[in-house]
Amino acid sequence: MPGVIRAADVARILEPYPPSEWTGHDWIPGYRVAQDGRRQVNVFHDGPGETDGLEKYRLELQAASYCVIPDQQPGGGRRRLHITRP
Repeated sequence: MPGVIRAADVARILEPYPPSEWTGHDWIPGYRVAQDGRRQVNVFHDGPGETDGLEKYRLELQAASYCVIPDQQPGGGRRRLHITRP
């Protein structure tokens, strides 16, 4: 069973990359983390370059010993990474 994980801990690993920001009419590209229960955090890339951004985040988080599973929201929605602790 995966261990407890916090979105703030995942965000700390991704600090070298810019966080996304909504300007009111468009996204400034970057990462966004969202807590999904006690044992999972989701990572998104907002703005252009989603595929490349998620790949960079995947490599960075795996190097930090997190379990990373690429996923897509149901119904062909946004791509994201499921992050857990082994």
